Amino acid sequence: MTKHYRTAGGTVFDLLNYVFLGLFGLLAVLPFIFVLSGSFATDAEITKRAVFLIPSTFSMDAYRFIFSTDTILRSIGVSVYVTVVGTIVNLIFTVTMAYPLARRGLMGRNLILNLVIFTMLFGGGMIPTYLVIRDLNLLDSLNALIIPGAISAFNLIIVKNFFQELPPGLEEAARIDGCNELGLLWRIVLPLSKPVLATFTLFYAVGHWNNFFSALLYINDPEKWPLQVMLRQIVMLSQSAGDITSMDPSFVPPPEQSVKMAVIVVGTLPILCVYPFLQKHFAKGVLLGSIKG
Repeated sequence: MTKHYRTAGGTVFDLLNYVFLGLFGLLAVLPFIFVLSGSFATDAEITKRAVFLIPSTFSMDAYRFIFSTDTILRSIGVSVYVTVVGTIVNLIFTVTMAYPLARRGLMGRNLILNLVIFTMLFGGGMIPTYLVIRDLNLLDSLNALIIPGAISAFNLIIVKNFFQELPPGLEEAARIDGCNELGLLWRIVLPLSKPVLATFTLFYAVGHWNNFFSALLYINDPEKWPLQVMLRQIVMLSQSAGDITSMDPSFVPPPEQSVKMAVIVVGTLPILCVYPFLQKHFAKGVLLGSIKG
């Protein structure tokens, strides 16, 4: 067995890499720890201490204020529904359009690809989009948060490029065995596409979860507000509590600064829990399909 010996310079280089990456990772994690700690701290401590990782006084007032009614739980349910259904719709439309476009012999393929690229450069804008959604009777409907963004042109092109890189011999062997196009997509292409599908599942899910502006435009019914819009209302309510206190001295205002941090935690933690399940495919899937055109 061949033994590999590390030189002194290589060892020092590796040590410096570990130190640098460790410090870089620590700098990336510290803001999250500070926000989490601030959500459990009092406003007085947040105002007094610029940065801290462990609150000296543990307080649940911010979370009691956020979860004081069932509206936040309802909005979480709306966000989960939009995220799950929207991601499924995104993947179905993206895959079923990318698969035929990956076939170089498809009639009109270049024209369709050019139309897809055109949408990446030019868009109708906010007002025309609103008029279209209104005329389709999608206002105050959760479908308004799902259907308009059913396909991302950028993601579609990446998935198409990935499909083009699959070995053609596998498809030819499947056709010899009597597999049709749908069977080829379901039994051969999709199982080999787990990394890229996992990556864009994460991209689509995070996009739906963080979608704020569309709900603000198209959803007027508070019963259908997703989490991000509801959290915005909570922050605005906590900021206006000072005016109520000046009129009613008996009113106890919520902790404004810790409410803001608690809102960040509530809005980030659920979608953050999805990452560990897709992490093994994520790094590979980000690069796949990006080499060939």
